[in-house]
Amino acid sequence: MKNTNIKFLLCTLIVLISSCADSFLDKEPISGFSAKGFYKNPSDAQAGVYGIYNSMQSAFRQNFALWGEGRADAVATNHAEDPFALTQNRLTPVIQSARWDNLYTVISRANYAIKYVPQVFESEEGGLRNQLIGQARALRAIAYFYAVRVWGDVPLILEPFESVQQNIFSERTNQETVLDMIEEDLLYASTYCADNYTGARNRVILTKGAAEAFLTQVYMWRKKYTEAIATAESVIESPFYSLVSMQDWNKIFTDGMSNESIFEIGYNEIQTNSLRVIYALGSDSYYFPSLKFRDEFEEGDLRKTRIYDITQNEPRKIWKFFGEGFNDESPDPSSNNIVMVRLADIILLKAEAHAHLNEPDLALPLLNEIRRRAGLPNLDLSDANGMYGDLVSAVLHERAVELCYEGHRWFDLVRNGKVIEVMGPINSISDTRNFVWPIHEDVINRNPNIVQNEFYK
Repeated sequence: MKNTNIKFLLCTLIVLISSCADSFLDKEPISGFSAKGFYKNPSDAQAGVYGIYNSMQSAFRQNFALWGEGRADAVATNHAEDPFALTQNRLTPVIQSARWDNLYTVISRANYAIKYVPQVFESEEGGLRNQLIGQARALRAIAYFYAVRVWGDVPLILEPFESVQQNIFSERTNQETVLDMIEEDLLYASTYCADNYTGARNRVILTKGAAEAFLTQVYMWRKKYTEAIATAESVIESPFYSLVSMQDWNKIFTDGMSNESIFEIGYNEIQTNSLRVIYALGSDSYYFPSLKFRDEFEEGDLRKTRIYDITQNEPRKIWKFFGEGFNDESPDPSSNNIVMVRLADIILLKAEAHAHLNEPDLALPLLNEIRRRAGLPNLDLSDANGMYGDLVSAVLHERAVELCYEGHRWFDLVRNGKVIEVMGPINSISDTRNFVWPIHEDVINRNPNIVQNEFYK
């Protein structure tokens, strides 16, 4: 009976969509995963890949903030459950953000596409075959990149589950091996994905620039600074991306699809996310600006009023994603896109890489480009050292303000070895084994080959 149930789950198909490209342009949700018997023609291949994007919507609708901001210093909370556990560093194997199910749904759908897309094309079909495979591999890489940064060693599954004879009890794989695979997938995507698409698709489908942007993040995580500089340069020099003016800065998030955006996860009124609940419900939101974050701003920084409600002595609203003065405390879900990577992120990562390589003459112009947009004066090396201790810290400070609440801060602290220094005085974190999340108890109970992370045993 157990094997029959597994086989049934593996072979079940959900409703197919009728017009793949048009539905994706409209950000219609694409339900179900594409299983073995589905891939018969190029339209099926496109639908299968669009189904991976749909699973990205579910995986990141609130986890982008829980994983990337919840344990860092820019947020405070009055909320219970995950927000409280993360800010206070009281993680347990039953919190929701310890689940990796949604990421493995992304990976599962990608594995089906990577295996079966080639079989429905008699030829290259004008490059569509490799473009679709490139998108699937990039989406799989993004899911694994988050998994590695959140849990460390994770199961590396590169084939779809199609038979009860397959081993469904995967063991964890060394994270460096997983990161090697992530690089391979993104390099393939950077070679075969299109440079750009028409209309709205240009920001919500993986492009060559998006693959290179995520490669930059991966290289920085692995301290491959020379490689990170090369991929960042490719993105920065691309004609498809440019910094928006400060006047339009909030529109990056409120309207989406800006020239500065590189890759967004698309949402609409049907397929929604939790941005409002996370940031915009005042006292009831998951997070509000911490006092430490509010003290980070230099005088004259034009971003301050665009990020949170400065009219309150104890501000509760983060309105970066909804516009200055946003005052709608409805708990309704949000239809805003989630911007996963944008040009300012890549510019500052390149600056950080040069700073680590002791190349201030190359780092400072990049840092100052972002500062000038915010109405701040240029820094020289003496200023950076005097104000922030060293150039790397000056870049990290700029990232903390410019990219606040976008899901980067915790990973910035981990990547640069700053967690204990920054977060220790706030929540007493003191053990590097504590940087990863616990694996959810449901995974441990279902899979006898999964061993809990050491700190949480």
